Amino acid sequence: MAELVKIEINGREFEVEEGTPLIDACNKNDFGVPSFCYYSDLELQASCRMCLVRIDKMPKLQASCSIPVRDGMVVTTQSEEIEKAQRAMGEFLLANHPLDCPVCDRGGECELQEIIFDWGDVEERFTEPKNAHPEKFLSPIVANDQQRCILCKRCTRVCHEWMGEDVIEAGNRGASTVIGTYGGWLDCSQCGNCVEVCPTGTLLDGVYRHATRPWELDQTITTDTYSSDGMQLSIGSRSGEVHRVVARDRYVDGLNGEFLDVKARFAHEFINHPDRIKTPMIRYKKGGKAIPATWDQAISFAAEKFGEATGAVGVIASPRLTNESVHSLKRFADEVGSGKIAVSDKNDSAAFMDNLSAHLCTHKDIRYASVIVLIGGEPDEEQTFTAKQMRQAVRNGGAKLIIINEVPIRLTDSASAFVHVNEGSIDAFPAALFGGAAVSSKLGINDEDVAAVKSAIENAEGDVIIMAGGELSPDAQAVIAGSAGDFGGDGRRILLHPLPAYNNSVGASDMTPDRKTVEEVLGSSKALLIGGSVQDASILRGPGFIAVQEMFETETTDHADVILPAASFAEVDGTYTNNTGFVQRVRKAIEPEHQSKPDWMITASIAKEMGTDFGYSKSATAVFKSVTGSVKSYEGIRYPDLKDESNPVSVKYEVGNKDISGAMEALKNFAASLPDDASKNTTRPKVGHKLHRITTMTGRTRQFHLLANGNPKPENLLVSPLVQFELDGTPKNEGSSEEGPETVENVEVGTV
Repeated sequence: MAELVKIEINGREFEVEEGTPLIDACNKNDFGVPSFCYYSDLELQASCRMCLVRIDKMPKLQASCSIPVRDGMVVTTQSEEIEKAQRAMGEFLLANHPLDCPVCDRGGECELQEIIFDWGDVEERFTEPKNAHPEKFLSPIVANDQQRCILCKRCTRVCHEWMGEDVIEAGNRGASTVIGTYGGWLDCSQCGNCVEVCPTGTLLDGVYRHATRPWELDQTITTDTYSSDGMQLSIGSRSGEVHRVVARDRYVDGLNGEFLDVKARFAHEFINHPDRIKTPMIRYKKGGKAIPATWDQAISFAAEKFGEATGAVGVIASPRLTNESVHSLKRFADEVGSGKIAVSDKNDSAAFMDNLSAHLCTHKDIRYASVIVLIGGEPDEEQTFTAKQMRQAVRNGGAKLIIINEVPIRLTDSASAFVHVNEGSIDAFPAALFGGAAVSSKLGINDEDVAAVKSAIENAEGDVIIMAGGELSPDAQAVIAGSAGDFGGDGRRILLHPLPAYNNSVGASDMTPDRKTVEEVLGSSKALLIGGSVQDASILRGPGFIAVQEMFETETTDHADVILPAASFAEVDGTYTNNTGFVQRVRKAIEPEHQSKPDWMITASIAKEMGTDFGYSKSATAVFKSVTGSVKSYEGIRYPDLKDESNPVSVKYEVGNKDISGAMEALKNFAASLPDDASKNTTRPKVGHKLHRITTMTGRTRQFHLLANGNPKPENLLVSPLVQFELDGTPKNEGSSEEGPETVENVEVGTV
């Protein structure tokens, strides 16, 4: 922590950390200083000149964003001189800005509008015609009204510093400067962070645009249902319909600030989609038609069939379900079924979490790390906030980023070293790094490459964070997690970070400590209860009776004898556990659509019908109490403790030396089996190839939903409008990035 120094602001004395930007010190102590270009998580721009203050012993007004706090400073933020200068700058900004706040989509939350209205009597004295630019779409989900741009360049900095994509940039010079793309569509991951940080109505959410006014929305703080980073967000709803999603930090502090990715921000129309399963359904004959039924009929039928398969009832849970829902499925398996439960997650981090030799890092730890070692994974596509923190750690903190991968991922551009291993060989790398195995030639690298990674870790002057991609084998993950702690010492802290694919992969594995594989559950079950969908529905042809809890009809529900409509994440209370071990609240924003119910409630109802009362039926709080009473690492966590995610509560994972000898031996054997003439994959993956994947939605919705927890029907596909796919899942060759922006009237959203 930096040294505290004393400064005086408007006659009052405060203690502030030395080096803090003066604008932050003023704002945190309730002396509001207006600004447009300043953004605390971006590099300085200092161009808008709105944050002017008077500092004693300095000859003229100073931009407070560019002045670090020093001991003894005497600052004035409010005076006639300061207001006159700020008003002059405001008048210049309005020279070309249309004064049409009542029809602007940013009205009510525009920073320019708020500052100008606070003055109350700003006069527009310029009589020259305003520069006019046609309104257009930069992509199907990002609208652009160039006339409203005040050239703060937040969008260009976000695109470069956060995302590393550089697709928005300033064109021309001087008074002719405009913000735009390089002549075409936004050829990027469509994260929408440029929209989030824009202070005016220049860049707008093309999906939410003209839907409603922000003051008409009910805001509900909750957690992202896609990424394992656990990004915080705010759902804006009205009359039971979700209209938009923005970052939580717009209203209160959250771990991800105002950062969200394309899925978290835009992929939400599935919540109110007309294709949601509306009522329970029963299929009385295999291959027959599913007939709508009442809840009582469906629960009674399922209970009867499960009763007939006593001792052979298996359970499969989706890693997208809340902790409460997975826990209820686990209790069903233990108290009603065969005791066997699996999590349908091929890329989980269960082996990693079971063998921790060092503590998990936080996302803040990543931002200020000294060395980051990434083995496998592709954070820009699956853990986007982690990728953002890594990029800023390198750019702003001088961290060394070492990437070991089979392909040159996007973060390679920020890496200090890229260890490019042969295709199909990455699971063997931990044996070389942690086990000293002489397998470099099998990996297509040199012994010096492995030695360089070790040296970077051992010579780090600060925190070292070691990350493992979710696609690594369980043995590889166990060796990484179980061996990394050995590198600690000499004031060097080793921290670990798993990269599972789904929002609650970590929580689901926490809830199921004795879980089986999906294949093991299927092999011993005469009946199945499935929460969500399985990733390969073709394997469901074996079991006799199947009940599925789902939001949409998928290939999994095609095999179901009973289909039970489940509520979405926006319709339930509960918790997720993210990849740093934080337990985060999921909050109910709207009432469940149609007859859907929370997954945990459905499971408890079936169990009760079979004579087993879980002790809860209405409250997620009661379910979480059951979680903390049965999952050791969650003991002592109370629901009220989770109220403030700016002060997160972490799971108490057991950290220590584990026996990983079997996993290490398996990796060495795997390495020995690798061919000597394997090749390297030099093709850089397309931006968004995992963000925009085939979904379980239909083409009738204007937006895309990347549920990705199941298997879409071929006739029921929808993908990102920016990444077109054939029915077999391969990307189409033609793209829209070279066609140029469309006018607002002519924009079309592509579907399969």
